[in-house]
Formats: sequence, C-alpha cells, structure tokens
Amino acid sequence: MMEEEAGETPGLHRSTAPHNFHFYHMDLYDSEDRLQIFPEENTRMTREVVQAEMTSEPRGAVKGKTQRDLEEEVDELVHLYGLEDDHELGDEFVDETTPRIEVSEYPPYGMTRREPAREQRDWRLSAEAAETQDLGFGGWGSAGQCQDLREAYRYTHGRASEEYECYVIPEEEDEEEAADVFCVTCKTPIRALEKVFDEHKEHEVTPLNKALESAKDEIHKNMYKLEKQIIEMENFASHLEEVFITVEENFGRQEQNFESHYNEILETLAQKYEEKIQVLGEKKKEKLEALYGQLVSCGENLDTCKELMETIEEMCHEEKVDFIKDAVAMADRLGKFLKTETDVEISAQPDFEDQTLDFSDVEQLMGAINTIPAPSAPVINPQAPNSATGFSVRVCWSLYSDDTVESYQLSYRPVQDGSPGKDHTEFTMTVKETYCSVTNLVPNTQYEFWVTAQNRTGLSPASERAVYMTAPSPPVIKSKEIRSCEEAALICWESGNLNPVDSYTVELTQAETPEASGVTESVVGIPTCEALVQLQPRQSYTIYVRALNMGGPSARSQPATVHTTGSYFHLNEQTCHPWLTISEDGLTVVRSERKTSAGELPASNTRFTRCVAVLGNLIPVRGRHYWEVEVDERLDYTVGVAFEDVPKQEDLGADSLSWCLRHTFVSSRHKYEFLHNKTTPDIRITVSPRKIGILLDYENSKLSFFNMDISQHLYTFSCQFHQFVHPCFSLEKPGCLKIHNGISVPKHVTCY
Repeated sequence: MMEEEAGETPGLHRSTAPHNFHFYHMDLYDSEDRLQIFPEENTRMTREVVQAEMTSEPRGAVKGKTQRDLEEEVDELVHLYGLEDDHELGDEFVDETTPRIEVSEYPPYGMTRREPAREQRDWRLSAEAAETQDLGFGGWGSAGQCQDLREAYRYTHGRASEEYECYVIPEEEDEEEAADVFCVTCKTPIRALEKVFDEHKEHEVTPLNKALESAKDEIHKNMYKLEKQIIEMENFASHLEEVFITVEENFGRQEQNFESHYNEILETLAQKYEEKIQVLGEKKKEKLEALYGQLVSCGENLDTCKELMETIEEMCHEEKVDFIKDAVAMADRLGKFLKTETDVEISAQPDFEDQTLDFSDVEQLMGAINTIPAPSAPVINPQAPNSATGFSVRVCWSLYSDDTVESYQLSYRPVQDGSPGKDHTEFTMTVKETYCSVTNLVPNTQYEFWVTAQNRTGLSPASERAVYMTAPSPPVIKSKEIRSCEEAALICWESGNLNPVDSYTVELTQAETPEASGVTESVVGIPTCEALVQLQPRQSYTIYVRALNMGGPSARSQPATVHTTGSYFHLNEQTCHPWLTISEDGLTVVRSERKTSAGELPASNTRFTRCVAVLGNLIPVRGRHYWEVEVDERLDYTVGVAFEDVPKQEDLGADSLSWCLRHTFVSSRHKYEFLHNKTTPDIRITVSPRKIGILLDYENSKLSFFNMDISQHLYTFSCQFHQFVHPCFSLEKPGCLKIHNGISVPKHVTCY
C-alpha cells in the first residue's frame, strides 16, 4: 500500500497514512473537506452529525435518527464485513501493518477543550455499515474494502470517543534528527531544515563544529581572565595581610615606645627621690651630731662649775690655816678653768635650707613624649600589573600610621642568583612621594626593593623586601619560517630575552578594507615561541608579537605580513642535501656540480644524504593546499609530498612514506613516474609540463598533479595521511626548481 507523509502541525508528530486517506488539523477543515469514504448520500448523514457537534445539538437529533438507530446501523455494517473480531474501539486490528491512529488525551496546539455539555458519545460503525450496504456498496473488494472500513472505523471512533476534540498523532520516529547547525541569533543548536522552513529562516547560522570551537575559545578566554583575576585577588589578599601585620606591629611599637618613656620617667623620679632623701638624711645626722656634742660639752662644763662651787663653799667653813692652803690651790684651779673657753654658741642652726629639686631631666623626658616620634616602617606594595617597561619599573609603598615623614630612601639591587663574579651593588635614592619610577634597568630582570622613612627625629626601620621585574624585550619574528594557508598561519619567533618569560601575545591587524577597518585582535597566553592562528581566507594581516611577564608586556616586535591567499611555505634548510643551495627567499633550490660522492656523506635522520632532496615547511593544517613548481623539460627531478620522518638515506617514492612525480630525460625521451612504495601506474604523458601544479587534499585523502601549461590533470594518488606531510623536491642532475606558492587554487583544479 502506498504511503504519504502527513503534514506537520504544531503538537503533531510525523507518521504515515494509508492510501487516499488524509488527515487534517481539526481547526482547518469542515465537513466538506473530509474524506469521502462513502457516497454522497452517506456523507450527508456524517455531515449532519458533525454539524450537530459544532452546534452542540444532541446527536440523536440528526435527521430524526436516535443514537440507538445509529448504533444498530453500525453493528449491522460490522457484521456484514466481518469486523466482529475487533472487540473494542482503539485496539489493534488483525492487519498489524495498518498504521495506528491515536487520540490524544490533551488538545493540540490551537484547539479548545469541549464543554461538558458537548461530551461526545461513542459512535458505532454498524449504522454506517448498514446504510452503506443499502446504498449499493456490497460490491467492494473484500481486502481493500475491509481495510478502508477499519481505518474509517478507527477514525470515527477517535473523532467521538474523547472529552476533547480528537486529532491524529502520527507515529514518532525512532530517532530524532540531530542538530547540525547553530543559530547565532537564538544561540541554540538547530537542524539544517529548520533554517530553511522554520522560524530560523532569517537568522544567522554557522556550522555546529565552528560554533563549538568558538564557544570553547570563549570559555578558554574567560578561564584565562578568571585565572588572572584569581592571581590578582590572591596578591591583593597577601598585600592586605602584610598591611594588617605591619599596622599591628607599628601600633605595638608605639605602645612599647610610650611605655618605655613613662617607665623611664618613673625611674628618674624615683632616683631623684632617693638622692634627695639621702642628702637630707646626711644633713640631719650632721646637725644632730654637732648639737649633741655641744650638749655633752656643756654638760661637762656645768658639772665642773658645780663641783668648784661646792668645793669653795666647803673651804669657807674651814680654819684659816687650812682655808689659806686650800685657797691657793683652788685659785690656781679656778684660774685654769676660767681661762678655758666655753662654746656657748649653737654650732648647728635650727633653720632649714630650701632644697631646690632639679626636674629638668624629667621635664625633658616628658617633652620627649609629646615630640614627633621616628616613623614606623613603611609597607612596600607588590608589583602592579603593567607597571614596568623593559628599562624601568614603578615602585609604590604606603605608610600605615600617622607618622610625620619628611622623605623616603628607596634602595634596590638585582636579585642574587648565586652566580659568581656578578656585581650586586645596592643603589639608594631619596624621594618625597610614596612612589618612584626607577630607570636604567635591564629588561626581563628581577630587582628587590626596600624603603625607609625619615624625619627630624630619626630613621624608620626598613620595610620588607619586594621583588619587582622589568618587562621583557620585544620578541623577534622569524619571517622566513612563517607558514600560512587560507584558514590559518603558523607564526614563529625568538624570545629576545635571556631569562624565560611567562607567555606571549600575538596581535593581528587586518588590512583596511570596506569589510575590515584595521581592528587589532589578540591571541593571548601562548606558552611557546610559535602559535597557530585562525584567520579569514583571502586577506592580508600585519602580525606583531609581545612577550609578557609579571612586570607587564614588552613593546611590539617588528611587524610581519601574512597573506591567506593559498598556502605559503619556505624550504627547510635543516633537511637540505649538502649539494643543494636554497635561495635567500627560500623558494628556489639549486644543484651545482659536485665532485664529492654521496657515499662519503655521514648518515643523518634530519638531512638527506643519498637522495639530493629537500623538504618544505608546510603548515600543519588539514584542508586543501596548492603550490606550483617551475621545472626544466630536460631536468631530472622529483616533486611530491613526504612525511617528516621519511628515510633520508633512500630515494623519494621508494617507500610508503612519500608520494612523488619523477621525471627523467634520457636520449631525448621523457619518462614520467608516479611513485609510491616503488610502484607506478602505466601512464604516458605526451606534453612535457614546464609548470607542475600540486594539490594536496587532506579531507578527501588525495594528492593530484597537473600540467598547468595546458590545464591538464596528470594523476591523482588516493592516500591515507595518518599525519601531516610536507612538500619534497629532488634534483638528480645540476639545475634548479622554483616554487610558486601563496596562490589560489585554479578553477580547473578545484574539481579534483
């Protein structure tokens, strides 16, 4: 049975329908558009039933027929055509090949749910079958007749057995077609057919693989920025921690300073107190001892006087003779006593002297507390990004206290690497600000810096030492080693610095055209001295390279120009046979007369020693690469492609690692061989080419040769390139080959 694909509708799936049986959206057809399974008389009854549905009339009101009458007619028709085995509507029919027509539990897009008053009742097929028999349809073929009736039976049951308006759900495909393009406008993967027929028709789309690569590149760029931000935040956190510790140390030092001053004042006062108390004690002792001596002497004199008085009184009561005797002796004694001077003046006056206390040193100490202290140690900042050039660096520091500073002394020296004989002289400079640009430095070199603050009181302790680095010197692009094709370019350069750098940045400036306005794009984070850069076809670019380290980027390198018209490469001098000479532009190879035999050349894994050949440096990019070789008709030569590890002691085409066209000229006859693994097809070339075109097609695994003089296809190898190949050229006799590359693929070549 022939099948037709039902039209897709929102909410519907693709399926197949039986011959001459079409399904339509319920909102898009009326009773006249429905399938005419039965003649017009029978269709009229069906149309009336549908009209009754649409007007919410009871089905029993159709032309006076009750539902019971309709059910009886359907039952008779079922019995007439042997459909009794189909027990329930919606079950599998006997013919399993008939597509299933399902009724959805939910209304499709754009359809409305029926009101409960409009709930449908089951239609029985018997009434329609009976009426059909009465109308003269008994002559139908049994197989097709029953099949169509089954479809009608299933369809009519589906139309009226659910709460919602029914619609056909086609069978789902086993596997949904995978998305193969990416809608740039909606930013979602879609199928290519949706671009043609769906809402994405006017949107910009791109291949899914290209969108994937672009998304990966964007993620890598964002990851690089995130890593850079993480490093900056870590450096900032480290700097904050250092500042915190420095502030704590500075205030702790201030507390110790005040405590030391006050303790010194207290010690001075205590010392003065002890000194004054000792002096007062000594003076007190001295006066008291003097007064006590006078008191003792006065007492002794008083006792002597009293004794003399008593003796004299006793002598007065004696006899004259005795009195005279004693009087003479007493007179002598009194004379001696009276002659003795008696000190009746107080030796120590009771008056106290004013004790003047000298607190000048204490006042000096107290004044020292209120004077400006020496500054605390500054905090030198870590190196900021892009703060250095190749010959200078900007150093910054901070003073996290209220110290008064009159100037700073910045000292620096190269970082010692332990190398003997190097001068590590320290340099010091005085500045007023908290920053300084230090010049006359060496590029890509580390220096350690430290700073001290000073005022009239004194010099602060030195800060911690911080390492700063000057920016690198500009790299040097190897113009002769640049390789390119229509989609990419391989850029090589020399670092230009003795010490390693962190990374490199390639800057691309497209030539100014109506489509491109000279915008510069950058490829960042390149770890090595080469980069494969994706470009646009048939354009010209100016390339610059910068080196980066923690100090910042270097200046731009000298520019190099890259063209993406065709493939561009140079000959590899490291593979060149000693008998060959490569021109300065790297595009011409010359063999001169040599008397040295090839057997005397040492074997090498990189340089050809037996076959007088040389390899070209083709860019490692899959796709199509085309170049041409200008030859002499009388020259013995070999051109083609070979793997980089092709044996250098064998001829080209003698193994499975090379595919070549060899030409030999003997006795005015030309012989052309297309060699691979020492085999060649039997091909005769009648017109000797003077310019040979070579097309390397990685995608189709082909290598083709052309006679460009007459636009003739010579031969095509079917190759399996498990790795990248390089152009190869060989001269069996003295002569030269000139390579033309960087040209577009000719039109007659593109068809191969």
